[in-house]
Amino acid sequence: MHKRGLTVAAMAAALVGCQASDLNVPSPNSATVAGATSDPTALQLLFTGLFSDIRGQRANMILQSAVFGREGYTISPQDGRFVTVPLIGVVVGGVTKIDPAVGFANNPWAGEYGVLRDLFNFKNAISGAGTLTAAQKAGLLGIAQTFDAYMMADLVQAHDSLGAITEIKADASQLAPFVSRDSVYKFIIGSLQSAITNLNAGGATFPYKLPPGFAGFDTPATFVKFAQALLGKEEAHYATAGGGAAAWAAAVTALNASFLNLSATTRTALDVGPFNTHGVAPDSPNSLTQATNTNLYAHMSLQRDAQLKANGQPDDRYTAKIRTGLPPRAGPIAGGLPTSETTTLGFSIWPAQNSSIPIIRNEELILLHAEAMLATGNKVAAISDINTVRVNSGGLPPTTLTASSSDDAVLNGILYEKRYSTLMEGNRWVDMRRYNKLDQLPLDITSGPNKNFVARVNPIPQAECLVRQGQTGDFLGPNGLNNCAP
Repeated sequence: MHKRGLTVAAMAAALVGCQASDLNVPSPNSATVAGATSDPTALQLLFTGLFSDIRGQRANMILQSAVFGREGYTISPQDGRFVTVPLIGVVVGGVTKIDPAVGFANNPWAGEYGVLRDLFNFKNAISGAGTLTAAQKAGLLGIAQTFDAYMMADLVQAHDSLGAITEIKADASQLAPFVSRDSVYKFIIGSLQSAITNLNAGGATFPYKLPPGFAGFDTPATFVKFAQALLGKEEAHYATAGGGAAAWAAAVTALNASFLNLSATTRTALDVGPFNTHGVAPDSPNSLTQATNTNLYAHMSLQRDAQLKANGQPDDRYTAKIRTGLPPRAGPIAGGLPTSETTTLGFSIWPAQNSSIPIIRNEELILLHAEAMLATGNKVAAISDINTVRVNSGGLPPTTLTASSSDDAVLNGILYEKRYSTLMEGNRWVDMRRYNKLDQLPLDITSGPNKNFVARVNPIPQAECLVRQGQTGDFLGPNGLNNCAP
């Protein structure tokens, strides 16, 4: 009885001290920007969630670019659309295009804009966080602006001349207008320039821990080199999309300020750069791995086109990244036409569910530098960059290109190295389009109305177009209704 009396008394005392407001516990499933602003733990969770969201878009972008760029296919015995949609398309007015009504057209789009919304909320949260110093806010803002640019780069690479939407409105139900490709690139470049300014003012450390794939890029002084690498890449892409000489010069400046190492001779040095890390459940696994994605095959042209080393064996990059002897699989038949040749090749780039996926590596930076050197008239430097990669990454003899070789010959040399050095890293289709060489990609259909079809752009998803019915002007896109036509 005595013990029971003490218990009742303690409960009564607790109730007397309890306020009504103490019972208003925020729902963890309905997080708000205001709540995160006042809660350092919530800000860390928002920060960690951003990297998870960003990681989720990378594999989708790689896979779709790979199919368009004839690197690989998802050849599913159960669903032929993974091949027929990107390779056959629909014929509208005598022009073959990707049908925006199918799900294949939804990436990259919805996922990237979901991340951009999260970045918008995160920037609002840190701006009002009284627990952060001015330097800490600057550093975190620099990270957010870097990823603003990174997501928009996915969108412009996928949709190119169709443009995109760069404005994220506070009210998510309000439509923002489309802008042109030129404006998208200017947004990307401006975001990265602002990010670099903020990162340089970000102090010695970030207030929150970055994922393990950013080891070596996890302070403001080192993360800014990643931002400079992205800026160098996007300036190079903009240069071939109308930016011209000024953009090429800016690309060189940014690359030189990045983690570019032109003297790299080892695999470790070539692979320097941030990676998206993966794990096994409950973490997000690598969706490209051979361990689980048994429908992902490589294009047979990778075997045919691999150059030979002095000993007669193929390019080391081919040997390291391609697995042979898979059960033969061909694309499905549509309209009497095979949509891909039979392939027995797969990828060994990601051997397990926890294999990392690179965002950008030094090896790519060297070849971007080669592009910039060629474009700015320094052919000798471009050839030197080619040899650094082909000798140390491919195990190949030095190129036979010389200063007297044509610019196009040197460019083709660069594109060969990029094809095998950055295989399945989202570059091949974009590079061939940038240099008006899509017609040089391996063709899968050589007769009929879909003959020689290679998608130039991914369409604007139909859902995005339907919600804009009744709108006028820029809400429909810089090219009007053409952006939403099949």
